[in-house]
Amino acid sequence: MIKKIKVPLNDFKFDKSGLIPAIVQDYKSGEVLMLAYMNKESLRRTIKEGKTCFWSRSRKVFWVKGETSGHFQYVKSICYDCDLDTLLIKVRQSGVACHTGNRSCFYRRIK
Repeated sequence: MIKKIKVPLNDFKFDKSGLIPAIVQDYKSGEVLMLAYMNKESLRRTIKEGKTCFWSRSRKVFWVKGETSGHFQYVKSICYDCDLDTLLIKVRQSGVACHTGNRSCFYRRIK
């Protein structure tokens, strides 16, 4: 059972770069779509706008998933783990999640 508890953003354990991993999952199927990183501001934007917003570690900019592709992720819920150091965001995915054109970023398997 998921408990709804209001937690101040400062309580989350962001890493030394100010980031926290966010696992993105399809809210209906449970399929893991992608993993990205958020800082406090991108988490605030995600909560406020209802679309996922992340921090690009390589480009050092905010990016809203779907801003260029049109494949937005509409937030259904945001959960966090027991250590307050990982987020699980359940979304309604519009189109594909992966920049390669695959539904999920996890489309390959180790043999």
